[in-house]
Amino acid sequence: MTGLLAKVFRLRWTAVLLVGVMGQGANAADALNGKSLYLNGPVSGGATCASCHTASPANNVSGILAAANQPSVIQNAIATNKGGMGSLFNGKFSATELADLAAFIGNPNVVAAPAASLAPASLTFSGTSIGQTAGPLSATLSNTGNAALNIGTISLSGAAAGDFSVAGGSCANGGAVAAGASCTVQASFKPTAAGARAASLTITHNATGGSSVVALSGTGNATPQATIALSAASVNFGTLLTGAPSAVSTITVSNSGQAALTFSSIALGGTNPGIFTLGGTCAVATPVPAGGNCTVTLQASPVAAGAFSASLALASNASNGNATVGLSGTAATPAPALTATPSAIAFGAQTIGAAAVAQTVTLANTGNVVITFNKIGLSAGGAASFTLGTSDCGATLAVGASCSVPVRFAPAAESAVSATLAVASNATALQVGITGTGTKQATATPVLSEAGPIVFADTQVGSSATVHTTTLSNSGNASLSIATLTLGGNQPGDFVLGGTCVAGAAVAPGSSCTLTTTLKPVAAGARSADLLLVTDGGAQFHLALNGNGVAVVITTPSLTVAPQSFDYGAVVIGGAAPTRRFTLTNSGAAAVTLASATYTGPFAAVADSTGCAAFPVTLAPGASCDLVVSYTPANAGASTGSVALQSTVAGSGWTIALSGQGTAAASNAAPVNKGGGGCSASDDVNDPMMVFLIIAAAIAIGWRRRQTKRIGG
Repeated sequence: MTGLLAKVFRLRWTAVLLVGVMGQGANAADALNGKSLYLNGPVSGGATCASCHTASPANNVSGILAAANQPSVIQNAIATNKGGMGSLFNGKFSATELADLAAFIGNPNVVAAPAASLAPASLTFSGTSIGQTAGPLSATLSNTGNAALNIGTISLSGAAAGDFSVAGGSCANGGAVAAGASCTVQASFKPTAAGARAASLTITHNATGGSSVVALSGTGNATPQATIALSAASVNFGTLLTGAPSAVSTITVSNSGQAALTFSSIALGGTNPGIFTLGGTCAVATPVPAGGNCTVTLQASPVAAGAFSASLALASNASNGNATVGLSGTAATPAPALTATPSAIAFGAQTIGAAAVAQTVTLANTGNVVITFNKIGLSAGGAASFTLGTSDCGATLAVGASCSVPVRFAPAAESAVSATLAVASNATALQVGITGTGTKQATATPVLSEAGPIVFADTQVGSSATVHTTTLSNSGNASLSIATLTLGGNQPGDFVLGGTCVAGAAVAPGSSCTLTTTLKPVAAGARSADLLLVTDGGAQFHLALNGNGVAVVITTPSLTVAPQSFDYGAVVIGGAAPTRRFTLTNSGAAAVTLASATYTGPFAAVADSTGCAAFPVTLAPGASCDLVVSYTPANAGASTGSVALQSTVAGSGWTIALSGQGTAAASNAAPVNKGGGGCSASDDVNDPMMVFLIIAAAIAIGWRRRQTKRIGG
């Protein structure tokens, strides 16, 4: 009977072990998830394993290491309510979670780490003629781990490394692959000799092993062939004028093969081939030797306004096929256009006999053809009081260019006078009205330090350009007052006006004030405005303000919080404060910086060396940390609160909802469930179950000895 019992006992435990092994094989246990379950308890809330077995299973408190990689041992302890575990955890853990717990107990020092997988293990290129290129072929680097995979270098090695090249793909030196993500690397083959060629593509990284390798192989074919290459795949002629030929564009055609390149045709096709003229040294009757080149020239002469396009096709014996060049452009009707800034000049009142005052008119070519000036002069009845200064306007003005015309005023009589600045050219006639008043009284003479335009550097939307300062001086013999100072034009709201010159302010003779302007765009694109300053004497000044707003690319941070809410359950007031770990994971492609964590209610942060660092904390893509939060109720009843996480990007934040139930402390009654409550030791650190087992074992041993004596006697 004793032998039979021993056999049954051995068979029973063999079956238990087999069940444990089979359970292990069925699921890929996640020790990191097991760590979270061990420290935080079930996802649905409740007690934690750490509360009885301490923060690390390695301490083997209450013999927990018996469950290392053995989920069946944990399941059996729950099923038999060992140490009260059944009342705490029955139905709380899935089979997968039990396997994860067992894996963590077996590996208590587990940490998040990347895992690299590079597939396929080899890339084989088809037979390729020497000097020609095959591929590219791709391999995929996957991160099957739970932390960011950092790429060091991507390199080639081996006897024929020079026959292979790496270009394209999304993997990059110094790049990172988030957990669960992947990138690709592409390799091409260009043999330099005949026969089998081989090399290795190696990617170094921070995962186990330090690197991953793909074997590269191919065969070089010695049959000489021609290979065609073009200096450009397309030509855009830009905007042209109808009736005028474009500049000549040249395409260089090269033969990088080992045999002569011969053309069967060189022809134009597409929508508008008739507007192009072909030329150059490339010809059907002229082969291009190996390593040589020839040229094709193209000139466009559009006859109608609008977009035009065509294609240049080169058919040849090249091993890499025929070549095509796309041709495009836009034609516009010639339209000369000339503008003047300001469109009118007002000198106001000036003292007869005083030095002449001056203002400047800027002429700009805003059309698409060169402006040809016929005459720039003054006309009308009061022209005697006005003169023109030295202008930098020549006989012509290029498209987009500008020049200036100074106008001087020295009144000869005590009266209001006017004149017109007339500009005759191949554009529409342009006239600028000029007014002024002569007086015997002392007058102010306002002078701006510049005529404009003021052009600001490109500025990001919402930011400000460098401040520009303009000076308003009074060189007259009477005080002046600023009657009007305002911004107008297209986008006045995109510019900021400041300085000591303000509406209503006075500027004494010989004194000055400043105008400060800056660009602060509210939208992307060209921005412009007009600064208008008018004095009490009627003098008017215009300053053109120009600049470009540049759009700002904003990367919204991405953070995953698990769990997003938690109920601590019933907690005795004044007792030990339970804690919960919340995992913060950067699920985006850019680093996330968390600036602060704000707590409300009876909840607070817990300093933990295994948790998140002190705020602000930065998480790389795929990285995570645990935020440890305690619950300390001060009053009986329901408690609510939250943790508000704020990133350094305005408007980005996350909230964790928290709750619990504060209960009054129980009376000083003796504990009833000694050894229960999830712990295997009683209040006096003596396990009553252990005592019972020792007594039972002693009885069994005594009975066995008596049986042995009876059999032997």
